[in-house]
Amino acid sequence: MNKEEVEKLLSEKLQDGEHISPVLPEGIKNYLIDIDGTVCDDIPNEEPERMATANVYPDALKTLNKWYEQGHIIFFFTSRTEEHREVTEKWLNKHGFKYHGMLMGKPRGGNYHWIDNHLVKATRYNGKFTDLIDKEVTIQVFDDGKHD
Repeated sequence: MNKEEVEKLLSEKLQDGEHISPVLPEGIKNYLIDIDGTVCDDIPNEEPERMATANVYPDALKTLNKWYEQGHIIFFFTSRTEEHREVTEKWLNKHGFKYHGMLMGKPRGGNYHWIDNHLVKATRYNGKFTDLIDKEVTIQVFDDGKHD
């Protein structure tokens, strides 16, 4: 599925008679996947010469390609900069990653807290890519006045 086919998946959405941001069909996920330390060796931007030879994490390759084949959207979201795009794309293609696109320039330093008007689920990579499982956890949310 290419970017144009992804666009065709988006469903028009109306609220109070006005168009709002479109949504994917139920069951299709937009995966935003980090690169360094998540699908390969953790390489800082200050050592770009290592990016071309990074070791791939085989379980990440297998899982991400499976999600792609299932029709999910795979985007890499990386702290690498635009000057690293070419070496990164060559590395991803060399190792056989299937993906729809890449967003460069994610803020560095971790401790991310994503705020969005769309549903966001976050999964911290902790050394192994597998199918996702359900787990109850405590999260921080905005106070909407409807809590216990």
